[in-house]
Amino acid sequence: MPATIKIIHATDFIKATAEGEIDLEESKRLLVEFVSTTNLVDYELIMDTRKAHSSMSVTNLWYLAAEISKAGKNLPRKTAILCPRERFDHVAFFALCAQNRGFNVRAFTGYEDAMEWLISDKLDPATVPDGQGSTR
Repeated sequence: MPATIKIIHATDFIKATAEGEIDLEESKRLLVEFVSTTNLVDYELIMDTRKAHSSMSVTNLWYLAAEISKAGKNLPRKTAILCPRERFDHVAFFALCAQNRGFNVRAFTGYEDAMEWLISDKLDPATVPDGQGSTR
């Protein structure tokens, strides 16, 4: 089955305060609003954060994953998060938090690797809940 891929950029959902710090509440609100109001069920999603100039604490990443899980019925089959190499550990932690909530999310530093994973028909065993074959 062909993949339909939607790409969103960090500037679509990461917002900063006047002091240049990340506005976590506004960023959460925008991301949850996007996920809640956009039909993503039939899509694979790339969240491109490579040009974002913000760093979130692991606590904030955990809370962000928890917020997204509230819109669970509308999430894409797979989500690849692109990030620069220096932020890979943080993004991989966010992906793990999302996976623990049943979502098929992985972190990548390269566009080609992300695309290859998104278009593959293989399920990621780490994100298949209860061994039932679902990718959510």
